[in-house]
Amino acid sequence: MSYTIIPHTLDFKSPGGTSRGVLYSKDSWMIVAKVNDDLVGIGECSLIQNLSPDYPESIEATISRALSDVPHSVLRSVPSNFPAVKFGIETFIKSSHCKHPCEMFENDFLRGESGIPINGLIWMDTKNQMFLQIKEKIKQGYSCIKLKIGAIDFSEELSLLKYIRTQFSDSDIELRVDANGAFTPKEALDKLRLLAALDIHSIEQPIRPNQWSEMAYLCAVSPLPIALDEELIGIKTNSEKVALLELIKPHYIILKPSLVGGWSEAEEWITLAKERKIGWWATSALESNIGLNAIAQWLSTFEITMPQGLGTGGLFTNNINSPLYVKDASLWYDPEGNWDLSIFSKITS
Repeated sequence: MSYTIIPHTLDFKSPGGTSRGVLYSKDSWMIVAKVNDDLVGIGECSLIQNLSPDYPESIEATISRALSDVPHSVLRSVPSNFPAVKFGIETFIKSSHCKHPCEMFENDFLRGESGIPINGLIWMDTKNQMFLQIKEKIKQGYSCIKLKIGAIDFSEELSLLKYIRTQFSDSDIELRVDANGAFTPKEALDKLRLLAALDIHSIEQPIRPNQWSEMAYLCAVSPLPIALDEELIGIKTNSEKVALLELIKPHYIILKPSLVGGWSEAEEWITLAKERKIGWWATSALESNIGLNAIAQWLSTFEITMPQGLGTGGLFTNNINSPLYVKDASLWYDPEGNWDLSIFSKITS
């Protein structure tokens, strides 16, 4: 099957603030196959600046080298430091074997009979702006809210969280926080204790990754459950995964297929976590609706017991219109809806 690689830069409607900086746009590459005028396969390789290990200048060459191995060992041909490429190719291959390239798992989610519960994401901003975001999410019916912290003064963030708790108990609103590695090991435990007093559900990545001993200590003594996120990036083999989980012993792991190497790698993490009674949830990583849809449909094959970190498709000015929609704080798929794949109309077969 012939294919085309299409770069597609996604532009944020509003800047996205993280502890690593502010995002205004992000790069994706679409792998697309057509037969005559029909699109028959699509996958997205999506990168986050300063986080994804994939080298942007080598994306297209890496995709081409891997797909030249069809039908042999395509995914094994992708270097381990190109997890976004592996995810894009994995979804492209699955897509190309389905009746519709964007409908990959036949189940209740695809039939529009069930949705996937998701958290409401609050981006880093000023205290007042973050509070306005929170009010809007609560108005929209979210019972689980995730706040990015670590970019503004911690005392202001703590004050905001305290105020939320005066308005909503932990039985009303589940609060998750994501530090993106913003704390130092020396200060982390004191901050975790202050957060735990506010009935926070969990904190993602309190300190920078690759500090295994320090993270293991925090997981052992923290009054607040810790979830590993960036820590999983770059862990290449089964034995490395086992070593990380058994040393650090996190309460949760968070799986981003674009950052850990696709569905298959995420499923290996899930198996190893379950064996060690470690909880997990999955999140998207600012993909377009193509990648978001692939993650949601994969997630829908599991028994979901807690809100997932899936996007809503509304962050970008130039996203690809899809049948995905949000209702009652869950992500749904409308089987009667349409995909707008017109950006690929000029591609030749």
